[in-house]
Amino acid sequence: MNMTLYKQMMKVNLKGFMNYSLGSAFYILLMFWLYPGIAQNAKAIDSVVQSMPEGIGRAFGLNGFGTAEAFISGEYYGLILVLILSIVCVQLSTQLMAKLVDQGSMAYLLSSPTTRVKIALTQALVMTTGLFLIIAITTVAGLAGNAWFLEGFEFDTTSFIQMNISAFLLFFAVGGITFLISSLANDEKKALGIAGFITFGFFSLDLIGKLSTKLDWMKSITLFTLYKPGDIINGKADLLTSYTVLLAIGLVSIALAIILFRKRDLPL
Repeated sequence: MNMTLYKQMMKVNLKGFMNYSLGSAFYILLMFWLYPGIAQNAKAIDSVVQSMPEGIGRAFGLNGFGTAEAFISGEYYGLILVLILSIVCVQLSTQLMAKLVDQGSMAYLLSSPTTRVKIALTQALVMTTGLFLIIAITTVAGLAGNAWFLEGFEFDTTSFIQMNISAFLLFFAVGGITFLISSLANDEKKALGIAGFITFGFFSLDLIGKLSTKLDWMKSITLFTLYKPGDIINGKADLLTSYTVLLAIGLVSIALAIILFRKRDLPL
């Protein structure tokens, strides 16, 4: 790892990280603020949700409104946070590798007393730090929201933290794949397009697979099937398996990115 490069890249990207972090924190606080009012009509809203086709509830993670964590898992962790972190992974991984090659900045980095391995490893750590920062601030905001807005309501803090760990590991894996793509690309736009296609393609396959039992097989070819905030809330999730698989995919993808980047020809 090159500490000088790490500090510089964190400085360059910190504003973006904080914008996403604060946006995520604001939205989850909004969810906590809204819940006490929604809880008063929870039974009526639950009956409406239950009247919907079963696939709709599965696809959008609608777990009912009886508890705050069930409401938040569906309204925030099931869709909005996924979209936010998908955008972060696609954009950030492209900026950290492919953009530097495309604009010629990689040549300046490689002319310094460092190696390709250290550069790639450092950039991967910048991406991981950014994801961790967003999830950490979201988690703290959620715990603060519980203290501020949910007085008198039960809240399962353990399940909430588990959802955040699951979200981080999912996007560590997704980020590893997009980082691998970026490490092999010479063109920034091409890397961005491929990474976006794969990331949102995975998300779409998972969504479609949940909508219909006939298309259930689609979930088996996407990483997003390992991310089940609703099952975490209901105590049905196999956390050890999902955590292990997602962590392994992320580590293997980043390792491949570093190895292949070291060996490839660069248009410098």
